[in-house]
Amino acid sequence: MERLLIHTPEGVKDVYGAELSGKKALSAKMQSVLDGFGYREIRTPSFEFFDVFSKEVGTTPSKDLFKFFDKEGNTLALRPDFTPSIARCAAKYFLDDHVPVRLCYEGNAFVNTSDLQGKLKENTQMGAELIGDTSADADAEMLCLVIEALKSTGLERFTVSVGQIDFFKGICEEAALDDDVISALREEISVKNYFGAEEILRNANVSDNYLKLLRHAGDVCTIDELKEARKMISNVRSMKAVDRLVRIHELVNIYGLADYLSYDLGMLSKFNYYTGMIFKAFTYGVGDAIVKGGRYDELLTRFGRNAGAVGCVFLLDDMQVALSAQGVLKGEAESISWIVYDDSSREEALEEIKKLRMKGLKVSGIFHDRNLTKDEYKEYASKNGVNYIRFYGSIE
Repeated sequence: MERLLIHTPEGVKDVYGAELSGKKALSAKMQSVLDGFGYREIRTPSFEFFDVFSKEVGTTPSKDLFKFFDKEGNTLALRPDFTPSIARCAAKYFLDDHVPVRLCYEGNAFVNTSDLQGKLKENTQMGAELIGDTSADADAEMLCLVIEALKSTGLERFTVSVGQIDFFKGICEEAALDDDVISALREEISVKNYFGAEEILRNANVSDNYLKLLRHAGDVCTIDELKEARKMISNVRSMKAVDRLVRIHELVNIYGLADYLSYDLGMLSKFNYYTGMIFKAFTYGVGDAIVKGGRYDELLTRFGRNAGAVGCVFLLDDMQVALSAQGVLKGEAESISWIVYDDSSREEALEEIKKLRMKGLKVSGIFHDRNLTKDEYKEYASKNGVNYIRFYGSIE
């Protein structure tokens, strides 16, 4: 006999009640900040041709994508993250005027991983992309947007850790590492496994000086320590990377938000499309970053346009966990009323319901045909978060 699978699959869940209202409230607060920075909302398809998220683009590995076929036999994939989709769309519609484009989005992304570690396969993301601007000013704006959006949620204790991909690439070039070694090294350093990185470098017969430099770079530091770290560097690419971070700090400081920043030159990302500044925001109550982002100046060339870009993504599910743990944002109770009426009071009750709804109130009308008492109605109302109940007719 065929077993019916009518429950939710592993890695997804139903969201409702206080959790859903809390997420909507969180989203609304941050959207107000994005609007204030002049970012315009965009919606891209939940699935695209596989090529949009392929290995060459530098996004999620193929094995971690939800893939399927259309009627013509083309391979499609549910989006694992929004940035490639936004880049594809911007390259097609928005760059003819050669002025920076500011876009923002909200929706669900899908990653088909078996190594969940408490994560969901479907998660809600919100983000912003600034396309067509390669300046340090654009990088600083994105960091300020992230900080202001996090502040809008009520968070106060958080930090935005900033790195620079070119620092790592400059060291790899100086050490003359081949692509396979760089790929393996990136994987170990991205998870701060410096013992694994040391083994890779030793097997490649590379000087210990490079490991010491990378190990030192992996320490989170202040802007003053960052300036001191620059003195240890001898290659031009890495020096320019640090200089860029110093300039970004100066610009964020003009906004008055530099105290939220720290620096991590050992920061890398699993997304290979990042080319310059990258960052992650951390707070208490969750074990991973709640915001991620960075510069991706080469991604749009994949879609036929040469345009620099920088963006961020807010991981709303993780943010909600952190906010709940800190007691900052609780599931906001909806103000819902019940009006219970019987056959004899229908006209009067429905007239009252109409008046209340015209005032903007949320009102549910319940026709009394279930042999429930007033006390039972009140009990059910309490369980369902209903804050007001009124009876019409002869209900005992």
